[in-house]
Amino acid sequence: MISKKLSICFLLILVLGQLGYSQTAAQKLDQYIEKTRNDWNVPGLSITVVKEDKVLFAKGYGVREIGKNDPVDIKTLFGAMSTTKAMTVAALAMLVDEGKVKWDDKVITHLPGFKVADPYVTKELKIRDLLTHNAGLGNADHLWGWTPSMPADQVVSKMQYAKPAYSFRDGFVYQNIMYLVAGQVIERISGKSWEEFLKERLFEPLGMKNTYATYGLSTGYQNRSIAHFELDGKIQPISESLADQIGPAGSVWSTADDIGKWVSFMLGSTTVNGKQLLKPETYREILKPHVIIPTKDFYPTTAVTKPKWTTYGLGWFQHDYRGEMVNFHTGSLAGRTAIIGLLTDKKVGVYVFGNLDHAEVRHALMYKVFDLFAFDDDSRDWSAELLTLYKGLKEKAEKTAKTVEGLRQKNTKPSLKATDYEGRYQDPFYGDVEINSLNGKMRIIMSPEVQGEIKHWHFDTFEVTWDTKWWGKSLIAFELNPLTRKVTAIKFAGIEFVRAADSKPAEK
Repeated sequence: MISKKLSICFLLILVLGQLGYSQTAAQKLDQYIEKTRNDWNVPGLSITVVKEDKVLFAKGYGVREIGKNDPVDIKTLFGAMSTTKAMTVAALAMLVDEGKVKWDDKVITHLPGFKVADPYVTKELKIRDLLTHNAGLGNADHLWGWTPSMPADQVVSKMQYAKPAYSFRDGFVYQNIMYLVAGQVIERISGKSWEEFLKERLFEPLGMKNTYATYGLSTGYQNRSIAHFELDGKIQPISESLADQIGPAGSVWSTADDIGKWVSFMLGSTTVNGKQLLKPETYREILKPHVIIPTKDFYPTTAVTKPKWTTYGLGWFQHDYRGEMVNFHTGSLAGRTAIIGLLTDKKVGVYVFGNLDHAEVRHALMYKVFDLFAFDDDSRDWSAELLTLYKGLKEKAEKTAKTVEGLRQKNTKPSLKATDYEGRYQDPFYGDVEINSLNGKMRIIMSPEVQGEIKHWHFDTFEVTWDTKWWGKSLIAFELNPLTRKVTAIKFAGIEFVRAADSKPAEK
C-alpha cells in the first residue's frame, strides 16, 4: 500500500506537471494568436480558454477601433450574436427542470396564437423544433433585417405567412425567428421578459456582471469594441447592426472575463455555489445530437477538419474531431464575429470574440486550443490552412460575380421611363417595398432604415446600391405584363413582390 506521504507527493507532482503543461500551452497559444490576428487583419479580439472548471488563459489583443490606441482587454465588450442561442436553450431547460414545460410540448399549448402557413406544422410544432432548425421553414432573416424597427411580436406574427421550404423535420435550414418564438415561450411561462429571465437565472448566478441580454441594455458600458468591415480594400469602422429585435436568437453582449464562466457552465459545471442550475439529464439532452446536417450545409471548415458526422443539438453545431465530440456555435453580425467550442469529455472549452466581419480566424483559434489544451499537440497551423480555404472561397465568389456580369447585355434600354416603375410592391410575409424616382433617379425603400439607389443594368433589370455600404449591391428585375406593358411585380433576393392594385408612388 502506498503511504499517505507518498500519495501526497505523487498528487503534488501531478498537479505541478499539469500546471507546467498548461503554462506551456498558454505560451504557445499567446504567440500564435497575435500572429494569426495580423494574418487575418483583425483589429481586435479576445479569447478565453477553460479546462477542468478553471480559466487557464484569457487575454485581449489589438485595438477596440482601428486608428485608435484603446487596447482590447478581457473586460472589453463584444457581441455574442448567435452564441446567444445556447443561453436561450439553457433558460428553457431550467423551466423543463421545474416541470413547467416539456421539450415535446406543442408550441401552441403555450402560445395559442402562434401560426405558420402550414396548419399541420402549426399544430404539430414542438418546443424542441424551435431549437433545431428543421421545422420546414426557410431562412427568414430578410424579414427582420430589412425592417429593423419592426417589433418582435410583429416579426413572430408574420410567421403565419411563412410557407414551407422543405418537408417538416426532413431538412436543415438555419432559422433565427424560431428562437425568438422560444424566447416568447420563456416569457409566457415565467411571467418575466426573456432579458430579465436570463439576467436573474443565468448571468447573476454565474457571476457574469458585465454581460447584457441586448445591445440596448449595454449602452452604458464604456469599454466596448467597434464593428469593422473591409470596404474598397480598406478595413473601416462601421455602425452597429443589432439583433435586439430577435434577442433570444442573437443579442447578448459580453466580455472575455465574463464568458469564461458560461463556458465552464456548459462544460458541465452546472452546480454553481452549491446550487444546481441544470439537472445532469437535462444538460445531456441539450448536447445530444437531434438533427443530422448534410456536410454540404455545414461549415466550409469541413473541407479541412473532414468530420465523419455533422449534427445539431439544442443550440449547438456538432461534429467529431480526433475521436472526440465537438459542440460549437459561431455568432455573426455585420462587422463582428464570435465562436464558442467545447470538448466536453476533455473538459476543454474556448470562446473567441472578434471585431472584423466574418474573420474566420475564430475557427483556427478554436481548433488550435483543442490541439494544445486537450491533445498537447502544436503541429498543425490551422490559420494557414483556413486562410487558404477561405481565400479559395472568396475567389470562387468573385468568379461567380464576374460570370453574372458577363451575362450583362451592353447598350440596352429599359422598356419604360423611370416614373412607370414607381409604386408599392407587396409580399404577405416580407411586407411592402416602395420604388420611387426624383429627377430621373430611382430609389428602393424597404423601410426607413433600409434604402438604396437604383440604376439601369440591362433591359428591365436594375442594380441597387444600398445606402448601407457594406450591404454591397443587388440586382432587381421588373416584370411586365406582355399585353399592357405595365409593371406587375419585382423580383430580388429570390423573392417576388407583386405590385399593389392601389399602388401609389412614395412621397418625394
